[in-house]
Amino acid sequence: MLFQVGGQGARPTFFEMSAAQQLPSSLRAALTYSLGVLALRRPFLHKILDYEDEFFALLLLVLETHSLRTTDASFAESLYGLRRRAVKIRVKKDSSPADMSDQIQHSGLEKRQKVLSVVFMVVLPYLKSKLHAIYNKEREATLQASLWGHGDDRYEYGENYDGEGSSLVSGRSLDRNAPIREHLMKRIQKIVGACYPWLHAGSEGVSFAYQLLYLLDATGFYSLALHALQIHVCRATAQELMDTSSRISRIRSHERERLRGPPWLKALQGALLSCTYTVLDYAQTGLIAAVFFFKVAKDGIPLPLDRKICPLCSQKRANPSVLTASGFVFCYACIFKYVSQYKRCPITLMPANVDHIRRLFHDI
Repeated sequence: MLFQVGGQGARPTFFEMSAAQQLPSSLRAALTYSLGVLALRRPFLHKILDYEDEFFALLLLVLETHSLRTTDASFAESLYGLRRRAVKIRVKKDSSPADMSDQIQHSGLEKRQKVLSVVFMVVLPYLKSKLHAIYNKEREATLQASLWGHGDDRYEYGENYDGEGSSLVSGRSLDRNAPIREHLMKRIQKIVGACYPWLHAGSEGVSFAYQLLYLLDATGFYSLALHALQIHVCRATAQELMDTSSRISRIRSHERERLRGPPWLKALQGALLSCTYTVLDYAQTGLIAAVFFFKVAKDGIPLPLDRKICPLCSQKRANPSVLTASGFVFCYACIFKYVSQYKRCPITLMPANVDHIRRLFHDI
């Protein structure tokens, strides 16, 4: 599956680079939504959503590693017909700045550049998402402390625990008796809360500067990561696209030749490799098509036949609560968790928030 965008020459347009950069985040949002819809009918999928960062990082690790190995491009770049090329600049003393473009030579990526590309595209975004989560948690704790204060005993429990029982802000008595590990984690959270806004602003500022320079044709590097790795992103020629298929065939033939063991074991390993190759080959088309299907075919969960059954957990309602935005009744814990995460009614998909939840003291 390949999208060709207008433009001339080997240098990609700003739109191509921007689209390739934003594709992973858009794909993540769409996959998270699709899994959320499926989780309404398959509750075990909530475990994947609980580890959303790890799941998406693992998925990207597989896709980016395979794409760089076979096409010398990232997953998103290969979708737009782009390739990564190592940059070698030879500067002559008598050369003028106008001749610099003639002295830039492109070559295939080295193994070190491929490994570091995976680090920049997968590992660093994963760490940034974890830091962002820690920062949000610390900011919420600070805001709650500023609203309720530390000295009021009436809110001491509320300061230390949220709705799921996790620690947020400790009271003075708990701070004195807390273990060393808890103190260390709180210290790390405070450091992240103080430093993350500056780190985030700095990274966004550098990213904006590189994109502006690229748009003005003042640099050939779209980002700081590409500049640090000395990599240019170029359009793939027709010959390169044809060579990609033969290159993949050679790699897979070599992998099949390395299989060892009795005939039945080699046959089993060959079948597993064939399945893996098929999944990777159709990863681009399959992911985008699946996300499009779930976005178009979205629907609320069905109502159970027994009116005393909660539509979310399919069990008899405990602490029944009505969602005033739609009028349906659920377990309090079920609807509170769902509305907090998805901001809508699970049956009608109408927008809702936790303020629309009302406890019922007599189940209907």
